[in-house]
Amino acid sequence: MKRPMTPRGYNSLRAELMRLKAMRPEIARMIEVARGHGDLSENGDYDAAKEKSGMTEAKIRDIEARLAMAEVIDPRKLGTPSRVVFGSSVKIEDLDSGDKKVLSIYGAEETDIEKGWISFEAPLGKALIGKEEGDVVKVPLPGGAREYEVLEIFVSYEETDAVVSE
Repeated sequence: MKRPMTPRGYNSLRAELMRLKAMRPEIARMIEVARGHGDLSENGDYDAAKEKSGMTEAKIRDIEARLAMAEVIDPRKLGTPSRVVFGSSVKIEDLDSGDKKVLSIYGAEETDIEKGWISFEAPLGKALIGKEEGDVVKVPLPGGAREYEVLEIFVSYEETDAVVSE
């Protein structure tokens, strides 16, 4: 199953993958140095280096799998959506408090609540997908259900870099 991701999210994962792969020679050197310390059964440096190697390789496999499953969607190509979709931004009003905020609907790898970037898989993201301006959504949250009105739908994506190719 493909997982939607913006070019920014894809590029961020590719950069992390390249950083982790660049660590391989240093980790291999650490293992060799630790091997030179003698008895491997009681060698803490060797155990630590092997654990670091295993963790790094697991992260590499995870990121490679996420990149392979990525369906890159560029929000700049959406135009002005009439419904909330992946990559769009939405201005909502909390009907209980009257608070208004702008949220952008992205993939899980890109969430940053301080920037207003939420996952399309989060309860609020799920509730907003497919809604139009004027719609009211009821969202079950840990602190109790909240109602939000969709005030405006637009695209506010500043990414200018193309997807990094392999």
